[in-house]
Amino acid sequence: MQTMRIGLITPPSIFLLDERVFMTLGILRVAAALEEAGHDVEMLDLSGIDNPEDVLRLHAKTSSALVYGITATTPQMPAAFRLTQVLRQVRPEARIILGGPHITLVNAAHKSELARKTPGRAAAAMSKLLKAYDTVVPGDGEDAVLLALDERAPKIIDADDPASPLFLTNQRLNTLPFPARHLVDASSYHYSIDGVSAMSLIAQLGCPFACGFCGGRESPMLRRVRTRSTENVVKELVHLHETYRVNGFMLYDDELNVNPKMIELMTAIAAEQERLGAQWRLRGFVKSQLFTDEQAAAMHRAGFRWILTGFESGSPRILQNINKRSTRDENSRCLEIARRHGLKVKALMSIGHPGESEDTIRETRDWLLQSKPDDFDVTIITTYPGTPYYDRAVLHPNRPDVWVYTYPETGDRLYAYEVDYTQVADYYKGDPDGGYQAYVYTDHLDAQRLVALRDQTERDVRRLLDIPFNPSRPAQRFEHSMGQLPQTILRSTPRAILKK
Repeated sequence: MQTMRIGLITPPSIFLLDERVFMTLGILRVAAALEEAGHDVEMLDLSGIDNPEDVLRLHAKTSSALVYGITATTPQMPAAFRLTQVLRQVRPEARIILGGPHITLVNAAHKSELARKTPGRAAAAMSKLLKAYDTVVPGDGEDAVLLALDERAPKIIDADDPASPLFLTNQRLNTLPFPARHLVDASSYHYSIDGVSAMSLIAQLGCPFACGFCGGRESPMLRRVRTRSTENVVKELVHLHETYRVNGFMLYDDELNVNPKMIELMTAIAAEQERLGAQWRLRGFVKSQLFTDEQAAAMHRAGFRWILTGFESGSPRILQNINKRSTRDENSRCLEIARRHGLKVKALMSIGHPGESEDTIRETRDWLLQSKPDDFDVTIITTYPGTPYYDRAVLHPNRPDVWVYTYPETGDRLYAYEVDYTQVADYYKGDPDGGYQAYVYTDHLDAQRLVALRDQTERDVRRLLDIPFNPSRPAQRFEHSMGQLPQTILRSTPRAILKK
């Protein structure tokens, strides 16, 4: 295939308190693969822009891109859908490809319905996306995108199939170029760990556990663990350190300690700092029941001072209903191990699970007060496509707009309102000081009461443990009176790279 100019778009994430914290690495990995194949890539990064449709409309009128690729998580999908409509109006001749987590989750849910011979809401969601886009790419996009460029490409290029050569292996991960961070304005992103400027990376893919609320439990791409070599991960850390002059790194892997070579990786990271004469600070996620003193000690030597863990609940009943496979005692032990080795812990908690009640939320509140994490958040569950809560739910017998999931071991139920994920995103998080919405309820709590208890839990725990709210940062409005897009928003492949 001849080389071409391709436009890639990161939609805004208006549901976040601050959109310019972490770059969206998935689409930058796709951009790097396109550049490696010789294509000219223009990257339109609309993170933190509050009038993205105006920006895209202006850009598309002058762009020579023949194909556009849009990535979207489920909460980003309403913004992505509106941007797609703008492209259809301004550039009707251009091909538009959708990739990213949302189409991966919808595709997984759709395949689950087909396997059960029960077509339903996932089939309807997939149909809507197929009508809106020329091609959709569920799963790993790095190699699949090259096939999607062809105007004769099928409507679905399924890279979420382990039998497909498009499904990334450990070996392939080690040969891929690093994300094309040069295509975004790195200086406009601001994240720090203990006061040290930091950037993010992903050392491994996938989480093997089967939590009922977690998106991707039906998706091989998100379920199967695939790891890069220790040498490859350290090489990227050095690249970021030397190219962007940062000494902080957020490892955005699902669970660092599912990697059997985690200690080896930590040891290599520590050794590299000694070689460079540098001192790094790192942060990442761990699985509580797998956490050990040996892991904690190795992480501290490597420069970790923070870890994040999805404890989810302080209620034994809810932990069972979640299918978390960890106990409250194991979660408490994780915090104790971290403290012994000088690691701070952010506890990630959630409410609105099957069987949730005032008593179970009180148990979560009490556990937080007893365990005293260094930071925490409490979110309300959403039943995403590709989660057991979504894929294994049935339509309510008396409510055509409500779906019911039942945890088989306890019989506890979760009710979820029908949501058009191309139109609605206010279910996702919110301002912790009173900006949440709930689209779920239980036999014990309606949606409004869930929100009230979430807010009360957040306020009480922060007040009693003296943990402040994180400040929000408002989105920027782009004024286009000069008719040019600032480099904060638009960047293209440097000519030096194209000549390689």
